[in-house]
Amino acid sequence: MKRNIFSRIATGIILAVTVLYTACQKPEPALKEVFSDHFMIGTAMNASQMMGDDAPAKDFVAKHFNSLTAENAMKWERIHPLPGKYEFRIADSTVAFTDRNGMFTVGHTLVWHQQTPKWVFEDSLGNALTRDALLARLKDHIFTVAGRYKGRVKGWDVVNEALDDDGSMRKTKWLEIIGDDYMHKAFEYAKEADPEAELYYNDYNIETPAKRDSAVKLLRQLLADGVKIDGVGIQGHYHMDFPDLKDLDESIRQFGELGLKVMITELDINVLPRPENISGADISQNFELQKQLNPYPESLPDSAQRQLAGRYADMFSIFVRHSDKVSRVTFWGVHDGQSWLNNWPVRGRTNYPLLFDRDYQAKPAFYSVIETVKQ
Repeated sequence: MKRNIFSRIATGIILAVTVLYTACQKPEPALKEVFSDHFMIGTAMNASQMMGDDAPAKDFVAKHFNSLTAENAMKWERIHPLPGKYEFRIADSTVAFTDRNGMFTVGHTLVWHQQTPKWVFEDSLGNALTRDALLARLKDHIFTVAGRYKGRVKGWDVVNEALDDDGSMRKTKWLEIIGDDYMHKAFEYAKEADPEAELYYNDYNIETPAKRDSAVKLLRQLLADGVKIDGVGIQGHYHMDFPDLKDLDESIRQFGELGLKVMITELDINVLPRPENISGADISQNFELQKQLNPYPESLPDSAQRQLAGRYADMFSIFVRHSDKVSRVTFWGVHDGQSWLNNWPVRGRTNYPLLFDRDYQAKPAFYSVIETVKQ
């Protein structure tokens, strides 16, 4: 009870300071400098930002962030859309940008059941590949992509979202054709392609007890089998009421106790109503746009801004407390206008999930976050 009281008092103090900061209208400090003694601060950039269509993006990102993930440019459908055909232009630009700015580059992602072309799993006649044929195709892809950026991409999301929410192995083509050891093979090929790169498992909802228990068991088994795996990515696609903060705290503790680096890899907080109370990041879910699901089409009310600021403060207080385990916190987007949550799971909404608004201005949530290092 005392702990809850103190937590509410601390949150109240943070929000009060937030108001003062905002009123002063001073240039905001760089996020990467604020958290330099705790963990890296990253973001994800899209193709438009990387190729110059969003003019302020590059300078802004270089100021605030010391880690960068390409939002889509390294996913299979973008970088390897057809057999024997690779599209490296945007990925090359991303890595060149991070090289110039001394940033830690994260490759996302080598193995995933989404955004992977159908042809990957089929032969020229449309028949399902054999295990050996798919393994050969996977190895060629990983060697080509990870090998191209050897020594420059410092960490790879090798396998993304291998577990269902109930903790069972997700029934994907990778599992169906290759079998239970497909993750072993993916990590093996990634290690061969770049022995110095950090290799990660990345997933959403692994803060929930059932999925967390399965993730811990899976990772422990991979480590016991001698698989090189350096970290686990908790995606962090959150809501105002999900996850339970105690579950988040416990998940970081348990993953850290495996000896793995813990990363929050795709952080955003959805402030809009959840259709059918969904959580997570299953991109196959889509719902029709309705007025009640898009309550703030013009701007986010002050009351909602304060609530978002408080939610971010509570989460960053946990990240800072576990900075011996958390190596990186990456936001899934630079500003609200870029966020994928404007179009998922309901296309055409106006969402406000990040620390910066559509004009690159710091929101109250930004100031509540930087205050957590002073507690």
